Amino acid sequence: MDKVEQMVEEGVCSNKSEFQRFAVEYVLFKATNHDPSVVGFDEIWTDIFPEQTEEHMMHGESGSIEDDSFIQIATRVRQFGRRGKMNTAEEYIDTHYPVSDPRSMLLGDILASYRTHIRDE
Repeated sequence: MDKVEQMVEEGVCSNKSEFQRFAVEYVLFKATNHDPSVVGFDEIWTDIFPEQTEEHMMHGESGSIEDDSFIQIATRVRQFGRRGKMNTAEEYIDTHYPVSDPRSMLLGDILASYRTHIRDE
């Protein structure tokens, strides 16, 4: 969450909610042929993933082993979140990505939505 707050302070995202919307759109974009609707998605992508080219992003050229493994990991984190196994999900994320990795932050935000949902019930 510290990294997300830093991104908000630096103006990459206007607030945490925008980052969460970006995270969901990013996962959908990578997993399906979803067309992102978040305003400024391309700019946020470029700021968060500077190592990826704009062409790669715009054409949705996934298919690399790394892309597939991220989707599999995100799916598993979502399953843990839906089942209320937050600690297991956090450990699972930590075993795959360092805390400073943008993928870790995206997965953490996905998990955060399940924490909120569980508290509301």
